[in-house]
Amino acid sequence: MVNGAVFFLVVNFIIAICFALVFAVVAVRSQSRQAALWFSAGFAVASLSAISELFVAYTDLSKLFAVLAFATVLGGMILLRFGIGELYGVRIAPFWAISFFTLCILLDLFIYGLPRSTLQHALSYQTPFALVILTSAAAVFASRRRARIDRVLGYLLTATGLHFFAKAGLAVTAGAGAAATDYIRTNYALISQGSTAVLIVAVGLTLLSVLVLDIMADERSNSERDVLSDLANRRGFENGVAAARLVAPAVRHSVMTCDIDRFKSINDTFGHHAGDKVIRAFADLLKSGAAPNFIVGRIGGEEFAVFMPNTTVETAMLFASSVRRGATGITVEGLPPTLTVSASFGVAEIPVGESFDDAMRRADMALYEAKRAGRNCVRQARQTRSGSPDIRLVT
Repeated sequence: MVNGAVFFLVVNFIIAICFALVFAVVAVRSQSRQAALWFSAGFAVASLSAISELFVAYTDLSKLFAVLAFATVLGGMILLRFGIGELYGVRIAPFWAISFFTLCILLDLFIYGLPRSTLQHALSYQTPFALVILTSAAAVFASRRRARIDRVLGYLLTATGLHFFAKAGLAVTAGAGAAATDYIRTNYALISQGSTAVLIVAVGLTLLSVLVLDIMADERSNSERDVLSDLANRRGFENGVAAARLVAPAVRHSVMTCDIDRFKSINDTFGHHAGDKVIRAFADLLKSGAAPNFIVGRIGGEEFAVFMPNTTVETAMLFASSVRRGATGITVEGLPPTLTVSASFGVAEIPVGESFDDAMRRADMALYEAKRAGRNCVRQARQTRSGSPDIRLVT
């Protein structure tokens, strides 16, 4: 009949190898590729501890494999700490990690001959593991990432780190065997390996969830991004506006729509390549002049929109006028120096309670008035008491 501890050692080995392979695959798609590779390496190295524990019990080289079991677990945890440092921006210096690892190996060699199942031996053995995992938890809590999954990971790592101190107490009360070769036949080994299996799965799945959610966020961001202008596309713009209005629903906002004048003639005369350059140059102009909280999007071929949270219409008009003046200074390779790029603008304030669609409709009406007025100008749409837009021209 298979010993219970042996069963859990085999299970832990299989789990760790599976996680190592999964993280290696995830690294192909993840923006946090380096972190995923550290996680993969960490689980791969830690998996070797299970093999080492078996060799401790069933070979004559018990001391060598006991030290290897300790080293592979600790080494795997340190590699995971490197990965968490990459993912959460709280890194550790390789010099200190290597120094800590070396000192812990020397400590393990020193305590190997000490009486087992004593608090001195148990704490000396378990504390290095606890310190590595607790510093990983501290790195998660110290980072700027504040998503729910990040907090779950931090709490889970904290519990995992503290559980090593609990294992030290359990080794004393339940007994870890008189020698390293006895460990695998003790009740302590069964409980220790069982709890380790649970925590390996919990930590591994949580780390995997963090990376997968990041991949999903990147994919969503890419689907909401216009490749040519590097601005939000229509969907990204509308989602950004909805989120911004949700944060501040009880204040006035402003929106500006604009359109590059005679863009079709630029494409027809100088080619689409030149037209693309104009799009990129105008997008850069918008981004450079926009405040950090402005949401800037390309919502059509040569059509752009800017949502200005908590911004008065007077400030929005100043921004539109500044962009209009800047557009006339755009120079694009492939276009003659005598050709002046210009744009027309419509600006509308969004009062509390008005839908964004209605505000965009009023801004578009002001933009069309600017076009009809000869282009290269800004028009402001204001709501009258009767509900009809009062369009004002600003050149």
